[in-house]
Amino acid sequence: MTEDHTDRIRKLNDQARQSFTGCRVFITPGIQALDDIDAVMCKVQQFDEFTPDNDPYGEHDFGSFRHNGDTVFWKWDYFDLDLQMHSPDASDPAVTARVLTVMLADEY
Repeated sequence: MTEDHTDRIRKLNDQARQSFTGCRVFITPGIQALDDIDAVMCKVQQFDEFTPDNDPYGEHDFGSFRHNGDTVFWKWDYFDLDLQMHSPDASDPAVTARVLTVMLADEY
């Protein structure tokens, strides 16, 4: 994968995660059961603790943080526009449906 390709994916991921636009956002039952869903989702949007250990490919496609004693994960998946298969090119929004899933770590 070229650096330009990775840069495009990272920018699309950050833009969608920070605004929850241009994507679909799913939360799991564990997140739904929390009393402060809005606070969790705000932490997802503001996440910026990317390191080579948690973002080895530089795509900003996964994050993890602690919230009120729980570990929360968020991750990106890239599907074709019909949500049937993987996207043929995650750097191209014309052929990619971005899906952000927010979950408790024990639901992974």
